[in-house]
Amino acid sequence: MSAATTRSRTPDRLCAEAVGLARAAAEEAAAPGVVGEHVEMVVEGDRVVTHLFECKEFGYRGWRWAVTVARASRAKHVTLDETVLLPGPDALLAPEWVPWSERLRPGDMGPGDLLPTEADDLRLEPGFTGEDAPPPNSAVSDEMAELVEAEDVEVTEGPVADLPVAPSRGSISAVAEELGLRRARVLSRYGLHVAADRWEESFGAKTPMAQAAPATCVSCGFLTPIGGSLGQAFGVCANEFAPADGRVVSLSYGCGGHSEAAVMPKTPRPAPPVIDETIVEPMPLHPAPDAGSVGAVADTDADDLGHS
Repeated sequence: MSAATTRSRTPDRLCAEAVGLARAAAEEAAAPGVVGEHVEMVVEGDRVVTHLFECKEFGYRGWRWAVTVARASRAKHVTLDETVLLPGPDALLAPEWVPWSERLRPGDMGPGDLLPTEADDLRLEPGFTGEDAPPPNSAVSDEMAELVEAEDVEVTEGPVADLPVAPSRGSISAVAEELGLRRARVLSRYGLHVAADRWEESFGAKTPMAQAAPATCVSCGFLTPIGGSLGQAFGVCANEFAPADGRVVSLSYGCGGHSEAAVMPKTPRPAPPVIDETIVEPMPLHPAPDAGSVGAVADTDADDLGHS
């Protein structure tokens, strides 16, 4: 029997000695020549032992062939339980599986792909439920109908059943449909904020394109407004030459395709040079004497003439 270690209580002697049976089972399940040395023995329970063999197959570094053997009570023969390939402590494993909903990224969907949303998606909230109950102050609400009936009784002093009763349900569904709210679910406040942050990051004021733009989109003629609360901060670019054509852009975004960029800014004029090298300036060879020095020279000459 090869050297082996145990992790728990004392193993069954016959099961511990059944290394040959376990190796034969592993070699039968694996490809020829990929079952290595016996590396470990694990006690699974009473008269149940798992023998681990090194796996030499390429691509399964650190994996082990695990063969479980067992023996019935009072039986003298060990039987085979199962043979599997399991990763060891230093096995090469695939990355942890991530659900598709977390792996999905913008742009991954293609033609024919379906993207179902969860029932508790935080980006959505229930829309119009279909109930046509009018507000309490409406002329067709139950409260207003009761007031009308009471006034009719005071005037006619007749049974209320003989009088026409105001309808108890209004037409909220028509108004909701006109406003685009007659849907099973609409964007929640969280969904609006998430979308706004995503659009602001892609086409917002902090992008390099907006920093170098001559003006913002709020004053651009190519900006197409959108409805809803998001329309207060975003629009759709309709300039085919702009980098954001057909995209939702922030009103503070901008690019070189601004509709009013036809009058290009003038090129800044450089400062005048300290030394103008384009003209020729005459320079005297000797400096001219000043007036004081000229008078002193004349007096000296006169004195010299008087003594001569």
